[in-house]
Amino acid sequence: MIRLEQAEKQYKNFHLDCSMEVQEGMVTGLIGPNGAGKSTTFRLLTGLAKPEAGRVEIFGKEISELMAEDRRKIGVVWSDAGFSGYLMGKDLIAVLKNMYPAFDEGWFQKKCEEFHLPMDKKLKDFSAGMKAKLKVLSAVANGDVRLLILDEPTAGMDVMVREQILDLLREFMMPGDRSILISSHISSDLEGFCDDVYLMNQGKIILHEDVDTLLEQYGILKVTTEQYDTLDKEYLLRVKKEDYGYACLTGQKDFYQENWPQIIVEKGTIDQIMTMMVEGK
Repeated sequence: MIRLEQAEKQYKNFHLDCSMEVQEGMVTGLIGPNGAGKSTTFRLLTGLAKPEAGRVEIFGKEISELMAEDRRKIGVVWSDAGFSGYLMGKDLIAVLKNMYPAFDEGWFQKKCEEFHLPMDKKLKDFSAGMKAKLKVLSAVANGDVRLLILDEPTAGMDVMVREQILDLLREFMMPGDRSILISSHISSDLEGFCDDVYLMNQGKIILHEDVDTLLEQYGILKVTTEQYDTLDKEYLLRVKKEDYGYACLTGQKDFYQENWPQIIVEKGTIDQIMTMMVEGK
């Protein structure tokens, strides 16, 4: 679905050099600290910025070669963009029908009712959660869409709203030939939703792993200085100095649990793994 091969973009104080893929039938997460390059990557994928080197492809075509029918298969949700606040829900239906020939008006109205989104209320009076649900609904209601590119779709939402949005996205993925690229600062969303995750820092991908592997095989060793000196360091990915000694990130926690049963081995969350990869040495 998506392929970036050494795609580069240079700004005054930032250089992106990104290679990644989103496979058909997969939900892929893109994570990283603020300023890592996630938004720049999304801008390349949506044609809002042009790469200065490398390749950016969707559906096997360079972005510049996508035709109108190709672009109708892509749904995009930006965290900081939306529809005019002076539109009402019923006005939005007419807009979406003109934008998308395959817009499913019946499904859209049914979901708006389920999500308690009023048709006769101006969007500027919607809550943040209502606006978030409306943006995702609008992208998914296009019957042609096969790829969703979602920039922080659940940011700032409470648990119930986030779960409603994720359920909607799981429903979208059910046919099996669709894909999602999603960025999020909420690790619990990624852990329960994504198939694989790319971690970006300072414009580069520094880790790519299946979510199941991250949660089952990755761990954080908490060791004293003396214990650290005795460790086999072959399987340590990052090390961070702490008051008690060292925190060590590994992708082979079973190896250390079996051979150093006296040390503390914690099952790392995606947040902890990201922090170790970014801050560790």
